[in-house]
Amino acid sequence: MNQELKDKINNTRDVLLKRIDDGLDKSTVLRSPELKELFALISTLADDQKAEFGQAVNQLRQELDQATKDSDTSKHNLVPIDITAPFAINNGEQIKPSLLPLEYGSIHPLMSELERIVNIFSTMGFTIVESREIDDDWHMFESLNFPEGHPARDDYDTFMTVQTDKDRKPFIAPAHTSTMQNRILNSQRSTLVEGLAPIAAVIPGRVFRNEDVDPRHEHTFYQLEGVYVDRNISIGNLIATLKSFLESYFQRSLQIKTQPFYFPFTEPSLEYAMSCPFCSGKGCRICSHSGWIELIGCGMIHPNVLKAASINSDEYQGFAWGMGIERLVMLKQGIEDIRYFESGKLEFLRQFSVGGNKE
Repeated sequence: MNQELKDKINNTRDVLLKRIDDGLDKSTVLRSPELKELFALISTLADDQKAEFGQAVNQLRQELDQATKDSDTSKHNLVPIDITAPFAINNGEQIKPSLLPLEYGSIHPLMSELERIVNIFSTMGFTIVESREIDDDWHMFESLNFPEGHPARDDYDTFMTVQTDKDRKPFIAPAHTSTMQNRILNSQRSTLVEGLAPIAAVIPGRVFRNEDVDPRHEHTFYQLEGVYVDRNISIGNLIATLKSFLESYFQRSLQIKTQPFYFPFTEPSLEYAMSCPFCSGKGCRICSHSGWIELIGCGMIHPNVLKAASINSDEYQGFAWGMGIERLVMLKQGIEDIRYFESGKLEFLRQFSVGGNKE
């Protein structure tokens, strides 16, 4: 066998062994074009070269076959690695990387402000109950005095799933945290009836609406529902409760006013406005030069809502409200665009880091 044929075999060996090292599987290696070319070359050689060359090619094939088997065995003997390890423990090193400086981290402004809000209500005697992000038609509408076909349903342009509840109605991404109101009334009814304590709860959570997104509107945002039920409760209790909260949150004295509105689940229903905390009611850009900022929808709980929770509306009265968390934070922090909260922009979030704005 001449040197040219030997070189062909050696070159093919080098190429295919390299592919085995790179992880190529056995069937692919043994059917490679390079190996097929060597076998095809046998029939073209002179009779005195065929036997020796054919034997060399068969030896190469056996060598490649064994190499792929050895490769598979070595794979099974690999030491497992922990892909979740936060440092180089897989290489036997115990050196932890340096952490990012604390001043570059922060709690998201929505979460830090939400904590302040619920802490205020907690000191006022309200329990905290987290809302749901998927609910059913009954809790979204029926329990809140929105019967089937009620025109007010159109005001809540909701997202629905293809999955359905036991009544074959689609599950809903709640448009308000009021979906929890019936659950709160039912779960705390016994303590109310036994005279142990009034029903008093606030419900923070994310809500979803099919909104056209702009600087003042988002399709996903946070809301806080409040519920209070006891004997001899009036609308004066509602107004005073919200005023106490707002003054505590903004850390200043405020003037308030209400005006009639409509919600199916409250009667009477009100829009609650406060004097602008930035201009003290004199009029500025933030309050559109009106001196007032409409902030909360509220009212006395409708008798039908109490009835849905088996509470006697002749004996007990209550009030409820709903407010947008983003709107409160925007007012307190002077944020002009609601879309900043979900943008993930570091130049926005770093304003709320421990060390302030960082370049």
